[in-house]
Amino acid sequence: MNSVLKFFRDPNLGTIEARRFKVFNERTLDRIDALAGLPEAMRFEMQVVSSVLPFRVNQYVIDELIDWSRVPDDPIYQLTFPQRGMLEPEVFARMAALHRAGAGRGEIMALARQLREGLNPHPADQLAMNRPRDFAGKVIDGLQHKYRETVLFFPGQGQTCHSYCTFCFRWAQFVGDKALRMASSEAEDMLGYLRAHQDVSDLLLTGGDPMVMKTQNLAAYLEPLLAPEYDHVQTVRIGTKALSFWPYRFVTDNDADALLRLLERMVDAGKNVAVMAHYNHWREMDTPIARAAIRRLRETGVTIRSQGPLLAHINDRAEDWALLWREQVRLGIHPYYLFVERDTGARRYFEVPLVRAWEIHRDAMQSVSGLARTARGPSMSAGPGKVEVQGVTDIRGEKVFVLRFLQGRNPDWVQRPFFARFDPAATWLDQLRPAFGEERFFFEDEYASMLPDT
Repeated sequence: MNSVLKFFRDPNLGTIEARRFKVFNERTLDRIDALAGLPEAMRFEMQVVSSVLPFRVNQYVIDELIDWSRVPDDPIYQLTFPQRGMLEPEVFARMAALHRAGAGRGEIMALARQLREGLNPHPADQLAMNRPRDFAGKVIDGLQHKYRETVLFFPGQGQTCHSYCTFCFRWAQFVGDKALRMASSEAEDMLGYLRAHQDVSDLLLTGGDPMVMKTQNLAAYLEPLLAPEYDHVQTVRIGTKALSFWPYRFVTDNDADALLRLLERMVDAGKNVAVMAHYNHWREMDTPIARAAIRRLRETGVTIRSQGPLLAHINDRAEDWALLWREQVRLGIHPYYLFVERDTGARRYFEVPLVRAWEIHRDAMQSVSGLARTARGPSMSAGPGKVEVQGVTDIRGEKVFVLRFLQGRNPDWVQRPFFARFDPAATWLDQLRPAFGEERFFFEDEYASMLPDT
């Protein structure tokens, strides 16, 4: 992943110098020079939290994206560095006690595995329900198929990231526990499944981050899709945070040009290639290398769509989202989704009440032009599907949430409005109750019948 030192000259941004990829994790926290000025107690808390939740950050993020004069309140610092509140007090206390006692790594890892079980490592029933099987009934590793048109593939070489987000709902991919990890390096497993399912129009390569892969490895998954038997796969999506955390991947890395040519070949062959860029704050687009990466990627003909969750401590202000979306439209990126923080990992540190999330989304939408109003949400990626909070209103004297499915396990649920009793503290679908005296939401019985027997 190291770059060959060179320069890139952008016609609008001038000369950009390459840099080598340098990364830190929980074992090398004490080598991050920028942390030296922080209180010892804060550094200890980081060590404790990173024993349970994954931590990884690179030098570019440290040097270019974090305003260290604003730490600990800086949003990118909160996005990448562990904070005490990311663990429940009792969980933190148990792990902190081991560290204070000088426990060995084996003992710390054993407790970490136990504590992670209580953090809902695979939300929305994704291991129980989303894993397809072959004709012999065997689970196909590295695939998920929740919605009819879209298959997710987790390439084995792409199950890490240039830096880890502290809120990540796929944190279980990165803790070194094979029982929790979803991945496959067998391209034929993915290709065979796609050949057998002609109703699949979209393939999403996800992770982790597929853009950590060498171009030749990525090509092994993508180029076969140009064969006629995959004509039904019209769209190839690639989920990535590289535009934020390592934009050099598209500009000066030693196979950056090869990556762009690969994407260009896919587009020229008639595939709709969509880079699903994860953005959490406008500052992630505010460096010359980030803007150069966006420009180069767009020149291949791919579409860049942005998505990200609304997070306390990071972006829980309407003005942050409005600025993010305005800047993205200016740079040619399409705002796509505003998510609600999922019910996993450090969710209690980041979650925002649904009513507040809706207010932030509404206020941001009211202050941007129509081209920026394409960001759907707030959306909960729950077990039954993607549920959008459309608003809060009074109907027949009852205050209610207005909801609808943007995606559903049953396609017939999509776009059907339904109503939940207003709850100012609710942060997730399972905390809501049907309005108007109903006992169950319209989809609940059918969804319950889909759940595997336990």
